[in-house]
Amino acid sequence: MANVIIVGTQWGDEGKGKIVDLLTDKVSLVVRFQGGNNAGHTLVVDGDKFIVHLIPSGILHPRIKCLVGNGVVVDPEVMIMEIENLRARGVKITPANLMLSEKAHLIMPYHKALDLAREGRKGKAKIGTTGRGIGPCYEDKAARNGIRAVDLLDRKTLLAKLRTNLDEKNFVLENYYGVKPLSRARIAREAARWAEFLAPFLGNVVLEIDKAAEKGRHILFEGAQGTHLDLDHGTYPFVTSSNPVAGTVCAGAGLAPGRIDAVIGLVKAYTTRVGAGPFPTELKDKVGRHLGRRGQEFGSTTGRPRRCGWLDAVVLQESRRLNGMDYLAVTKLDVLTGLDQVRICKAYKLDGKRIGHIPADIAAFARCEPVYETLPGWKEDISEAKRIEDLPDAARRYLDRLSELAGVPLGVVSVAPDREKSIILHDPFA
Repeated sequence: MANVIIVGTQWGDEGKGKIVDLLTDKVSLVVRFQGGNNAGHTLVVDGDKFIVHLIPSGILHPRIKCLVGNGVVVDPEVMIMEIENLRARGVKITPANLMLSEKAHLIMPYHKALDLAREGRKGKAKIGTTGRGIGPCYEDKAARNGIRAVDLLDRKTLLAKLRTNLDEKNFVLENYYGVKPLSRARIAREAARWAEFLAPFLGNVVLEIDKAAEKGRHILFEGAQGTHLDLDHGTYPFVTSSNPVAGTVCAGAGLAPGRIDAVIGLVKAYTTRVGAGPFPTELKDKVGRHLGRRGQEFGSTTGRPRRCGWLDAVVLQESRRLNGMDYLAVTKLDVLTGLDQVRICKAYKLDGKRIGHIPADIAAFARCEPVYETLPGWKEDISEAKRIEDLPDAARRYLDRLSELAGVPLGVVSVAPDREKSIILHDPFA
């Protein structure tokens, strides 16, 4: 038995969906443990692209059961649409292969309205939220005002909570933000439809995980976003509203700490960031444009172009400290093909002093200048490489240096978008 956690080591968009999909045929369960539909995982199978936002990335494997844990905030409308869209493309989804935790909190229409109203009011001080209602939903969860999936099964309880919450939310929307109030009757009608559709999928995710673990089954846990968007440990306030670090699996899925066997850290061969916030290695030149164009760097949820830059080993080192990573999975190595040279940031200069960590003060972080190490690039096509020995010497040297600076051995190297285009150096389930 092995319980393996997949985490992003940068600011998200590291390719977690592909690696989860790659490893899924070795497991019995794939479990999502935090975040919401403000992130998307892209899967490419035989040239066909699938994007999932809430449903775990293992859903394309028919024999695997996918679980959405209590730590995820779920927009019922999005989840229903995702199920229907995948079914329309021939993916079988039933309560036999998909379970939603009855304890998961629901993103309601007023959460999205508040999210958009707040961001609009900030003007130039916007943090780049997707407007999906993630933050306001987590706020209600912490304030013990949240509506959980299980509440869909009790109409009386649901309506009572809806009445209380809307009284407050509508007052704020109307009197502070100048936005039209929302109709309680309309939301109640929508909730009845959600309940009818989603009720068969609701279940006890913790019990399901425990049963599989007791039987010695392999389980894969996936988060959303990346370590440096973590609410506590990321570049606050330019972060998400949950904790993408590996330790969150204990609270967000119900796995006991002693049952964690391995953590795989996903790292893109360069760095990207969506939205606002400091980004020391950002490139606004032709190399940055090369990375964005060749890497198709557009958000799978919002469609926003991602900011691109060189790999940042300082960011990776912090991720190692926070996640206790056993192996690295390097994605999009092929995007670097064609560059005369490649660079890795191995430290920062802050006000003339060299440092090897990310300052907590966001203004200080914005002043950090990257200290680069330059390595030769490569021109050869690497998309057909089956072994690490098939890669050009320069590509192998780059990977070795990346691993050395991160302090974590290589486990997987992705050489092209498709599922099969990966070199597995260490199988965590072997």
